[in-house]
Amino acid sequence: MPSVFSALPGAVLDDSGLLHLGSPLVEQRRLAAGEAIAPLGDRAVIAVPGEDRLSWLDSLTSQALTRLDPGVGTELLVLDPQGHVEHAASVVDDGETAWLITDRGDAEGLLAWLRKMRFRLRVDPRAADDEFAVVGGTRSALARVVPATPAGRPLVWIDPWPDVSPGGYGYAAVDPHPGADRDWAEAIVTRDEERRIADAAAAGDLVLAGLTAVDALRVAAWRPRWTTDVDERALPHELDWMRTAVHLDKGCYRGQETVAKVHNLGHPPRRLVALQLDGSDSVLPVHGAAVRVGDESVGTVTSAALHYEEGPIALAIVRRSVAVDAVLTVDTSDGVISAAQEVVVPPDAGRTANIPRMPRLSRRASAQ
Repeated sequence: MPSVFSALPGAVLDDSGLLHLGSPLVEQRRLAAGEAIAPLGDRAVIAVPGEDRLSWLDSLTSQALTRLDPGVGTELLVLDPQGHVEHAASVVDDGETAWLITDRGDAEGLLAWLRKMRFRLRVDPRAADDEFAVVGGTRSALARVVPATPAGRPLVWIDPWPDVSPGGYGYAAVDPHPGADRDWAEAIVTRDEERRIADAAAAGDLVLAGLTAVDALRVAAWRPRWTTDVDERALPHELDWMRTAVHLDKGCYRGQETVAKVHNLGHPPRRLVALQLDGSDSVLPVHGAAVRVGDESVGTVTSAALHYEEGPIALAIVRRSVAVDAVLTVDTSDGVISAAQEVVVPPDAGRTANIPRMPRLSRRASAQ
């Protein structure tokens, strides 16, 4: 359907939604400060009503959900039998329905899988995009919108990242974590409320930010995302996703044996790193760009962004064997550029993950 935000002055959109309104760096600053909200056209909503919804989702996914309290946000992963990430979703329950917020590219596949796994249980998952949209921002910023309340409780998902959720485990060894001060929430709103938001922005009564700003703040917080950071080999350990999306002490689910084995007895074969990029701020590596040690490709860029304080940054997946002090370079359309590596998942994550906390390169100036 056509976006209600397409007529806003300066609006730049693609198939995923509103990218920016002409000033992505300014939009980042306003979004981080709680002065703007972001229409999340790249999200989709799946409703899972039914008496068995939480125990059913608990049995299928990586997260403990049976005792999830109404209004409490968490997230889940659907894994294949070998423990690889197939689907991901944010979850908030209103006492009658579990609401899943997914990346739009994952929604159709996740819904089809959920419907296939219903058996005779009292659940009825359905797509809810015709009824609802998603907007994001700080919790204070979202006070300017009216969340949907189908069961009398506002549908607002508060991101638990980077806190380690009950039953989770954090591999990132830096202190403080770069996402420690990140305040992020997502509200499910009716389509009428989405139109009101667009009208308020056109009238100058509401400040908006685009998806480019949203993603830059995510990358700076080392927060993984299905659309960009997951491939067919991805394990939750490699992305430090164990901290918020996996409960290590719950019952069995598909892929649980691999999750436990890698965490307790082995090491993930790859690891997530954060990169501070040199070179022109106007040229960023594309998704899948090679990360190299010398002439050898040792990994790929998963996400890249121009941050309003740190400059050009990226997340990348590299081999576990890549030394933490290795001199890295990244391929771009302008040639090879150097990249300062910050360790997100250490090479010894897993069996020997008890490593000391390290200071991080918190600002671009620290890398120079």
